[in-house]
Amino acid sequence: MDLSTNYLGLKLKNPLVPSASPFSENLDNIKIMEESGASAVVFHSLFEEQIINEAENFHHHITFGTESFVEATSFFPEPQDFHIGIENYLANLTKAKETVSIPVIASLNCKSLGSWTDFAKEIEKTGVDALELNIYNIPTNFDLSPQYIEDSYLNIIKKIRSEINIPIAVKLSPYFNNMAYMAKKISEAGANGLVLFNRFYQPDIDIETLKMKTTLSLSTSVENRLSLTWIGILYDNITADLAATSGIHKTEDVIKLIMAGANVTMMCSALLKNGIPYLKIIEKELKEWLEEHEYHSLKQMHGSMSKKKSHDGKAFEREQYIHTIQNFSN
Repeated sequence: MDLSTNYLGLKLKNPLVPSASPFSENLDNIKIMEESGASAVVFHSLFEEQIINEAENFHHHITFGTESFVEATSFFPEPQDFHIGIENYLANLTKAKETVSIPVIASLNCKSLGSWTDFAKEIEKTGVDALELNIYNIPTNFDLSPQYIEDSYLNIIKKIRSEINIPIAVKLSPYFNNMAYMAKKISEAGANGLVLFNRFYQPDIDIETLKMKTTLSLSTSVENRLSLTWIGILYDNITADLAATSGIHKTEDVIKLIMAGANVTMMCSALLKNGIPYLKIIEKELKEWLEEHEYHSLKQMHGSMSKKKSHDGKAFEREQYIHTIQNFSN
């Protein structure tokens, strides 16, 4: 049974790709991912804020007490010298690439244009196969127009595309005025793939301590409906490859997303819950399902239930929404 697929110009043996998570901070885990059947792995994210904090802490410790000898401070780097903090990430990324034979995709999460480009160039030097840009931003400025926000995304992508040669994937949230238009523009800006969708971690309130708190909730299969909807709409309408993420827990989820048009399905919560070797079960069940339904390859069903190819393309539109509401019964 041929489970192979193509993503970001990479030939992958199957569509199962662990997404960026704390798992990939450990090289032994990455080895287990490969042994368990992962076709590629997204390395844990490099966050600009973490680099800034590391640089500032380093600067504080090496300059502590030097006020007694003013000239000494001129020998030390300023906090904005991010190179101090990025070294460990780059070293571990290089080791990960050397440790496994499957493609390694780096993940970058920044907030300023300069850092995006500087870090991207450093990451490319490690020899990784691709770079995933996790553009995670919650606009809270009431004076920023939607056009300004969308343009800022496109400017980041265009700038990074002009600076590096490896494939680029962009991980997005679904919260745009016109998701179809934005996906098309991001693809045209140079993105080789779209990862749909990012999960926003929302704050909660502890009503006893009267403090804000954050809680990491694992996804459920219901959450992949949003990815399924938009992948089904975008398939064969943009040039970028499509990766599904959020809510992929079962073999059934993988099959549905591939049918909608996903090139790969990325898993995180399912592995945190069931362990990395759970990938073996998904791969085995995927082969069995394809054989049982007389498919010879994964590519045969790729996009078969997308809006463009499905006999029921209207299922992706408002008409079907109205029909569903009207026929709901308690």
